[in-house]
Amino acid sequence: MKEAMNTHEKVDILMVDDQPSKLLTYEVMLSELNENLIKANSGREALELLLKKDIGVVLMDVSMPEMDGFELAAMIRDHPRFLRTAIIFISAVHLTDIDRLKGYQRGAVDYISVPVVPELLRAKVSVFAELHRRARQLEALNDELRRLSYRLMTAQDEERRRFARDLHDGIGQDLAAAKMMLDGLLQMPRPQLGDRALNEASEIIDQAIQQVRSISHLLHPPLLDEVGLLSALRWFLTGMTERSGIQTKLELQPLDFPRLAPQLERTVFRMVQEGMTNVFRHSHAQKASVTLTHEAGSLLLRVQDNGMGVSEHTMQLRPGSIGIGIGGMRERARELGGELRILKADPGTIVEIVIPAVVASSSATLATV
Repeated sequence: MKEAMNTHEKVDILMVDDQPSKLLTYEVMLSELNENLIKANSGREALELLLKKDIGVVLMDVSMPEMDGFELAAMIRDHPRFLRTAIIFISAVHLTDIDRLKGYQRGAVDYISVPVVPELLRAKVSVFAELHRRARQLEALNDELRRLSYRLMTAQDEERRRFARDLHDGIGQDLAAAKMMLDGLLQMPRPQLGDRALNEASEIIDQAIQQVRSISHLLHPPLLDEVGLLSALRWFLTGMTERSGIQTKLELQPLDFPRLAPQLERTVFRMVQEGMTNVFRHSHAQKASVTLTHEAGSLLLRVQDNGMGVSEHTMQLRPGSIGIGIGGMRERARELGGELRILKADPGTIVEIVIPAVVASSSATLATV
């Protein structure tokens, strides 16, 4: 976090020209900016450096042998990693409006004509370097926020687990003891007038015990620790059907689905819980299914319903269009290096989460140790 907040974390600026004397001139002009200045004598060398370093600004001559600036800019823009890299052309000949349009179409963000004015060059490069620095800082902050969010969710899961255990072992046991005492009183000789009150008290305690047990299991089902993910999911989906009337089913591929590491199983269970809660609250569906696929070490979770569907904005996961449930599922997936996507069904909606092979495989390995 402290590194991300550094106000002048140096930006790599790549200068590309086939004439060393020009590169030396640009280096002298830009030295006042106190950035990392990197030189390349050809388009090929520039591409190699781009793949090795986090280049923020590319300053290049348009007229170069073998690969000119237009070709190099087009190749840079074709790589998804460099979509936001600032490219500034320097040219003494390609200065017409048609030339400039061609440069902008290839991905240039600015043009500088020869002879180069040092103050103008520094000003333009400085602006784009600062934009890159801010974008890098923002990305670092977002990564840190994602890590904090996942740690918070993990802490909440652990707190739910502890609270569920305390609820079941503490209040639940006290209620059970009170119930036994009342049942014992019902067996003793007493005036007939007290029977109704004692029976009602016993029934109320029965209901309280059942509520405590349900809350405890929903917070953290004991089956998840004792037997594993699949048993916990079957229990949860059965309860969902009983409470909501939505027909549910669990599909596994392969049928002998492997055990995963405890933390991954808890994360998958929470994602299913959040996904099915969304189905219940928003979809107006009659049927829903949960599919778990373990293939080539990777893990695919799919929650599908036959409800009313979602908007295009929600499918694209645009800010403000998704709720806490989908947001929580996406953050859990991101922390595992995975991806959440929303697809249209006919009818209804499909929420898919893909967890990479490395995470799923290593987790499965841990589970068998």
